[in-house]
Parts: sequence; C-alpha cells; structure tokens
Amino acid sequence: MATVELFFDCSSPWTYLAFHNLQPLAAELGATIQWRPILVGGVFNAVNPIYSSTDKPVPAKQEQSKKILQDWARLAGLKILGRPSVFPVNSVKAMRGCVWLEPQTTLIAFATATFEAYWRDDRDISQVPVLTEICRSAGVEPEAFFAGIEQQTVKDRLRANTQELIDRGGFGSPTMFISSDMYFGNDRLPLVRAALLRENAAEGGKTARSDAA
Repeated sequence: MATVELFFDCSSPWTYLAFHNLQPLAAELGATIQWRPILVGGVFNAVNPIYSSTDKPVPAKQEQSKKILQDWARLAGLKILGRPSVFPVNSVKAMRGCVWLEPQTTLIAFATATFEAYWRDDRDISQVPVLTEICRSAGVEPEAFFAGIEQQTVKDRLRANTQELIDRGGFGSPTMFISSDMYFGNDRLPLVRAALLRENAAEGGKTARSDAA
C-alpha cells in the first residue's frame, strides 16, 4: 500500500485545501496518509524568507493569487477567507496538538476544526479559549490537550518534523512525499495521483511475480 507523507501547518490556506483534498484521493487509491505536523514559520526562517519578500508586493500577482485561492476553495466546497484578522498567526499550540493527537483517532477532526476556525470563522487559533472550543468540537478533552502539548516529547517531535522537512529539501506547507519524491502545494495533487497510480502498479507487479513464483 502506497503512503503519502503530508507535512502541514494549519496556518496556511493552501494547506487547508491539500489537507481536505488529499483524504478522498488517498481513500480512492487505497493509500495511507502519514500526518507530519510542522511549524511552517520555522521553515520560512531557515530556507524561505517569504515574509521579507512581501515588502514590495506585485499588485497584479496578489489579486491573481486571491482569485486562484477562491477558485480552489469553490472547487473543494470550502469557505476560505482571503486574509484572517490575525495574520500570520502563532500556530505553535495547535500544531503541538496535532503532534500529540497523531497516535490517536482525533487528529483529523482536530486539524479540520482548526482550519475551519481560522480560515472560515476568523478565529485566532493561538488563543486558549479558541483552542478549547476546537477541542470540544473535535471530541478532545481540553485539559488533557493543554497538558499534552506541554510534554517535552511533543515539543521535540514538532521541531524534528520541521527540521526533517528542511533536510529533505522542503520549503513550505503543504509538502507531500511519496517515497523520495516531493510535491509542494495543493495544485500538485494531480501529480500525487499519478505517482500513487505508479506505486500501485509497481506493487501489483511485485504481487503478480510473487504469486507466479
């Protein structure tokens, strides 16, 4: 069974799209998704100084980017704000939460609720009251959540995931890997589909040879 690694941070609208769109694609093709929470700000600081590059924006490019985001959102059936009131947002607590929930069955529900709170409802996901509401809506016990995200192993895992993405050549969120092949951005999902089909075909060939033997 093919595996897609998704390195993601809930502070990105394009990641919201990829997080949403990858799940039915993986289900259709029988692939497993390995969720890899990161801090995209740490990636930017290390290898992709995106914030400083916006000092002199190109208006036409900005308008086109906004339009494309809304086109993708419409296609996915999602409502995504052009720009939340708090932007960029400190997503450390939320992403530590994703790490803590990774071994459990509520990561997807929590991450989805976090994306919706920030990108649909314009809520500041750095704030404890907002995260408390997100936890409750996702079936996560808030007290356990806030204790869990203070565990050193959780903090270390989030840093390690972020550093691993950098070490593997990543420069933003969402970044997907199938084996050693990297795909950046929601708009690369057609290429992800093609790669998964190749993986499935290769696995099918191995199975056929094994049966013949």
